[in-house]
Amino acid sequence: KDLGKAIAMYVIVFNCSDGLDYKSLGRMFSGLCQQGAWSCFDEFNRIDIEVLSVVAQQILQILTAVKEAAQSLIFEGVHIKLVLSLGIFVTMNPGYAGRSELPDNLKALLRPIAMMVPDLAL
Repeated sequence: KDLGKAIAMYVIVFNCSDGLDYKSLGRMFSGLCQQGAWSCFDEFNRIDIEVLSVVAQQILQILTAVKEAAQSLIFEGVHIKLVLSLGIFVTMNPGYAGRSELPDNLKALLRPIAMMVPDLAL
């Protein structure tokens, strides 16, 4: 969120839970594609593993269209415009109860980054 703020990019934060299904996530992805905003899916690994497998296919379809610099795509059976500035970010807290491991096809689409509090005394 801070990076988006620093470069004046609109960032939408979604707090994920096990109640999310692939249809509601698909609607979120559709809106992000059309808006070109960045999104941060917080606690992404709280989503059920079955849903994450479908979400991987949705994200792959979007990233393929971005890679091809397409102006539009057919997403979930609907023709939508694509604004190439969109960004999909996820946060995870592995090791907590109720958290699932990401499927391999979804891991392949995301770049892992570890965060920590900086030592300002240096």
